[in-house]
Amino acid sequence: VQKAELRKKEWRYFVHYLGWNKNWDEWVGVDRLMKHTEENVLKQQALDKKQGVDKNAKSGRSAQTKPKSSTDVKVEKEDLKNNVSKGKKRKSESGVEKDNVSLEKLVKIQIPSTLRKQLVDDWEFVTQQDKLVKLPRSPTVDEIMIMYIEHRVYKDGKLLDGVAEILKGIRIYFDKALPVMLLYKKERKQYHETVVDDVPPSMVYGAEHLLRLFVKLPELLAFVYIEEETVTHLQQKLLDFLKFLQKNQNTFFLSAYDGSKVSEGKGKGRDD
Repeated sequence: VQKAELRKKEWRYFVHYLGWNKNWDEWVGVDRLMKHTEENVLKQQALDKKQGVDKNAKSGRSAQTKPKSSTDVKVEKEDLKNNVSKGKKRKSESGVEKDNVSLEKLVKIQIPSTLRKQLVDDWEFVTQQDKLVKLPRSPTVDEIMIMYIEHRVYKDGKLLDGVAEILKGIRIYFDKALPVMLLYKKERKQYHETVVDDVPPSMVYGAEHLLRLFVKLPELLAFVYIEEETVTHLQQKLLDFLKFLQKNQNTFFLSAYDGSKVSEGKGKGRDD
């Protein structure tokens, strides 16, 4: 997945089939993406392995035919995470999406040192100590954003242009990205048990998972066209929001996680 755009209240994804000519690139809806399950991950790995064998056995454009099915190709949402490291090199070598790659280098988010330590503690609680964030959180992501708006209005006398739009974007990214790339494996059962009845994750989760999003944002923004003059403004607003989280770190973040509801089955985490 190279781009993601919200069109008419529906997410559309611009897909490049790895190893195939860019003429096969296309926009698809969420119904064309594979769900992140262990079965699909294994299928994806098997297809990758088979594709590697086919490439060694055949050469030239004659070996390229359109994939039999879009669901048989690596187009699931997890690509937003996995293809960043592997896809960047291929894109630069082929000359495809060079603008997005260079743009990503500009969209850098400096996470304050105390929040970076928070991320380390978060990883250790879940993956090493088998503890989870107790849900629902208070304050939730939505509530934190409301508090930030109140903070900016109090400080500036009004809500400056762009702030509400950026917060809306963060919320959309959070709700879409959380089940795909912001959870450790041990947290997935808790997610399915807690996020029900179409309740968005931003009304259930809190600062701990919101902070994880800022680690992934540069990767996500690489797939979205942003005018260069907007990048600096965006960076400043994101940093200001992070400083707000840092200032309220003791209030927004848990100092200890719950060890009584760890998902069944131990396994490697999101980034293990």
